[in-house]
Amino acid sequence: MKKEFAVIGLGRFGGSICKTLSEQGMEVLAIDVDEDKVNEFANIASHAVVGDTTDETVLKSLGIRNFDHVIVAIGDNIQASILTTLILKELGVENITVKAQNDYHEKVLTKIGANQIVHPERDMGKRIATSIVSNNVLDYLELSDEHSIVEIVANSRVDGHSLIDLDIRAKYGINIVAIKRGKDIIVSPQASEVIREKDILIVIGADVDINRFEKKVVG
Repeated sequence: MKKEFAVIGLGRFGGSICKTLSEQGMEVLAIDVDEDKVNEFANIASHAVVGDTTDETVLKSLGIRNFDHVIVAIGDNIQASILTTLILKELGVENITVKAQNDYHEKVLTKIGANQIVHPERDMGKRIATSIVSNNVLDYLELSDEHSIVEIVANSRVDGHSLIDLDIRAKYGINIVAIKRGKDIIVSPQASEVIREKDILIVIGADVDINRFEKKVVG
C-alpha cells in the first residue's frame, strides 16, 4: 500500500519534500495558507488545499490523523509551527517531522512530542563546510552531535590495501559499511576486500575518529 503524507507549508523546504514524495509515487496532501503556493502544487501533489493548520477544525476536516506521516515545514512563523505540531499530537498523528528555525524552537518541539526535528539550513551548512574543507569528503550526514556517516574518496595511500591490512576499526574506531566502485556498491565488505584508488568509502563513526582517519590515511 502507498503511504500517505501531508506536507504543511510549501516554501522551499516543504515544496521540495512534496515534489520528491510525489515523484516517488506517494500520496501527498499539500497544505498552505497561501493560495498561490497551493495552486503551484495543484498538479504536483495528490491533493492541494488552502488551510490554516493552527485551526484544529481545519485539520480534523482534512482527516489528518489518518495520514502515515505529517511534515510541518512552516517557514518563519514559529508560533504557527508549534501550535500546528501540538494540534497534530493531540489529534493522534503518529509520525510528525518538523522543520526547526533555531535551538529554542527545537526545544519546544521536543517537549510537545515531535518525532523528528530537522534544521535544513544548519545541516546543509555543515555539509557544505565539510566538503569545502576536505577534498576527499563527497558527502556528509549527521547522525547526532558527535556521529556521522561520511563518503570519502580513497586515494593512492590506501590503493591495494585490504580492510584487514588497514585495521581501520581497531585503529580509528570507525566502520566502513560500504564501498562504491563505479556503478557497483559493496555492502558490508569483507575484511579481505582490497580498496582501490577512487573507491568511495562510506564510513560511519564519531566525528573525531573520522577526521583522524581522513587526515592520516586519505588526507
